[in-house]
Amino acid sequence: MVAVTFLFLCFWAAGVHGDLSRIQVTLEPDRPSLRVQLFHTASLSCCYSATRGAVETTWFISIQTVNGTSAPQGVDRRDNRVTVDGGNLMAAGVMCHTLILRKARLNDSGLYQCFLNHSALRHSVYTHGTFLQVYRPMVKILDISESTKNRILAAEGMLLMVVVLLHGTMMLCKTNKLNQLKKKRVKNEDNIYEGLNLEECCSTNDLIQRSLVQGPNQDVGNMIIEEEIPGEALNERGEEKRVGEE
Repeated sequence: MVAVTFLFLCFWAAGVHGDLSRIQVTLEPDRPSLRVQLFHTASLSCCYSATRGAVETTWFISIQTVNGTSAPQGVDRRDNRVTVDGGNLMAAGVMCHTLILRKARLNDSGLYQCFLNHSALRHSVYTHGTFLQVYRPMVKILDISESTKNRILAAEGMLLMVVVLLHGTMMLCKTNKLNQLKKKRVKNEDNIYEGLNLEECCSTNDLIQRSLVQGPNQDVGNMIIEEEIPGEALNERGEEKRVGEE
């Protein structure tokens, strides 16, 4: 019984000592993303806090491939564009490491993370990481300042207003001209009847109306009667002349 208790105490002490020798790492929030113009400098950092000082830190980059997969690979520190510091101890025991990338290229885009490793760590961990996006600036055909753009817009507005006013003025002039032509046409129609003899117009109108009322047959009959009457008159005149001679 005493031997069993002794062995239990030995194992318990070893476990406590082992837990105390472990390092606990707490990850601090990283910047989610960073956009950098082509050939400019990018500065990335990762921060953490450890219970027993600093741990070994290595920068990794994960580049997304064509098929959508990504595998982390170590950042090439032999590149003269890359500078990695040894870590700076901040307030509250927070350790921060910085990666400086000069003259960034398009293929430098990816997720940058710190790989934390130590013999006293149970498991190696990656920090949250920062996604770096290197973009090519849009090339402007005309490099115009904002003040110049505002002046151009104001000039366009004035020109549009002048065009609208000019079009409206032309339409008003055209409408006035058409109204004057209509008035002149009406006046000319009124002048047609000036200088006419009203009696002649009335007699002609009476004849037209009479012909319409009596009809064409009556007009023919009247013409026949009118033709017969001169014949009888000639006969009567001939008889009177013959009587006179006798």
